[in-house]
Amino acid sequence: MKILQLDKNHPLIVEQLSAKGFELDEDFQSTYEEILKKIEKYEGIILRSRIPIDQNFIEHATNLKFIARVGAGMENIDGAFATQRGIALISSPEGNRDAVAEHVVGMLLILMNRLFISTEEVKNGIWKREENRGDELLGKTFGILGYGNMGKAVAKRLSGFGVRVIFHDVLPGLSDEWGTQVSLSELQKEADILSLHLPMTEETYELVDGPFLSNMKKDFYFINTARGKNVETKALVEAIKSGKVKGAALDVLAYEKPSFENLDASNSLTISEREDLQFLLHSDKTIVTPHIAGWTVQSKEKLAQVIVDKIVAKFS
Repeated sequence: MKILQLDKNHPLIVEQLSAKGFELDEDFQSTYEEILKKIEKYEGIILRSRIPIDQNFIEHATNLKFIARVGAGMENIDGAFATQRGIALISSPEGNRDAVAEHVVGMLLILMNRLFISTEEVKNGIWKREENRGDELLGKTFGILGYGNMGKAVAKRLSGFGVRVIFHDVLPGLSDEWGTQVSLSELQKEADILSLHLPMTEETYELVDGPFLSNMKKDFYFINTARGKNVETKALVEAIKSGKVKGAALDVLAYEKPSFENLDASNSLTISEREDLQFLLHSDKTIVTPHIAGWTVQSKEKLAQVIVDKIVAKFS
């Protein structure tokens, strides 16, 4: 089976699949159009998010048997059309769920205890104690929206912090020792903290919008390590300014490039969108990281290993 790898990943992918008799080529530079000219030669694709795998791409990939995404999100792939063509879809959310969970907890502790702010102040000769009084996790209700691999991993990490974990998910019957499943309205009523762990779909696009935020009964902390477009940015900015959102920890932004490699520096953003982005980047009530929640030394290897194991199990 010939496989084309479109993004740089851990070398174990090539090493282990080659040892199993798969033939791998790598192309990290060619454009979408250039890949189209040769994709019919391949039976498998391994990628992250550099190239969109849309219907046109799949129609050119006449011998394709699987598409493997090294990561969790599959929104860059026309999954419905691929499935219709009998192409297997493979992803590896198990590989970076622990990294995401630790990032969530780390960002939240930094935010609630004003660690970045107070550190910068001390480095600049400013010594403020009362103004930098922190807020404890103990006794709070932590709400999770989406209880898949990532959401469950976050709930596990919180088990020693003395918080009550509740979650909402479209699938029923997911309560476990780490968290209790509730309705969306109950989550909005009870949560002191809200963390998103949703896929990017038509249903979840800007799910957290103005009305959603208004329905949160308490002023709360907000965390997003899922996708930037799960949130209506302007509504979030307004909620931070009003105090409804006490602080936001964001690893993702709506203004990222589709490849997640950088912010969109094009002129496509409106003046209002640019103002909202600048607010999020400079407010002392926000922490923003560059889409690295699942991006650890360990997760790079684990993501690759999960992909290899799934390919071998299905096609060897």
